[in-house]
Amino acid sequence: MTITAIIPTYNRKELLLRAIISVINQVEKVDEIIVVDDGSTDGTEQLFPMRNIIYKKIEHTGYPGRVRNIGVNLSTSQYIAFLDSDDEWLPYKIYLQKQFIINNPKCKILHGLERWIMNGKIVSQKKRKHKRSGNIFPDSLQGCIIGPSTVLMLKDLYLKYNGFKDNIEIGEDYDLWLRITNSHEIDYIEDEIIIKYAGHGDQLSFKYDYIEPFKIDVLEELINRYDLKDENRKLAIDSLVKKYDIVIEGCIKRRKIDAAKSYNNKKTLFLNSI
Repeated sequence: MTITAIIPTYNRKELLLRAIISVINQVEKVDEIIVVDDGSTDGTEQLFPMRNIIYKKIEHTGYPGRVRNIGVNLSTSQYIAFLDSDDEWLPYKIYLQKQFIINNPKCKILHGLERWIMNGKIVSQKKRKHKRSGNIFPDSLQGCIIGPSTVLMLKDLYLKYNGFKDNIEIGEDYDLWLRITNSHEIDYIEDEIIIKYAGHGDQLSFKYDYIEPFKIDVLEELINRYDLKDENRKLAIDSLVKKYDIVIEGCIKRRKIDAAKSYNNKKTLFLNSI
């Protein structure tokens, strides 16, 4: 099996170098490393040419899904593995996943445990209790429970679902995993395979107060446009209604009454349309 590592980046020159080194230092080497630069202005291109790394710079889009999709289209491997440029693979990440797939040849998509670090300290994930393997669609509705940087998947599976949505700023991973988990079971290894660094200011979670409105947009389109299993469609509708209520309540607390009315109207229109 051949594997391509795909690293999207934007203005993260130093962090990108750390990410690349973590791929190079894998116990089990990947066959290809592709860096797609979303129009960085911090001199990222000065790191290249770097031996055995494909570097592609594009005009800035601000859409992480589009950047990853370009990387996938450039890849020549059977499997693809993603790494956000502010994350880091642990040295045995690819080795453990490759061994799992060798022992479980029906596996099409595999993820694993993240080690979260914020402000230099490990953040406990004991409260993050959700189903990680098998049919995880119900749990995936609550939030993105598959870390993109942990994923190893068949390129053909990725292409079957047309990859990440390339016109949204937040929630492109939430969307893709829901579309895949509607029809496919997911495999998981109980090992920490990446380090996820949180808390630095250029993360999109810092740009917005909360991201539930983006999840609402994803769920509306998922319900309206995709052929969900009957039980999954019901679960998706229930989840969407709850997210509407969360956003409406949040708007009221922030005294954004017009926004609360707007979301309540949007909720009513959607429920009347299904």
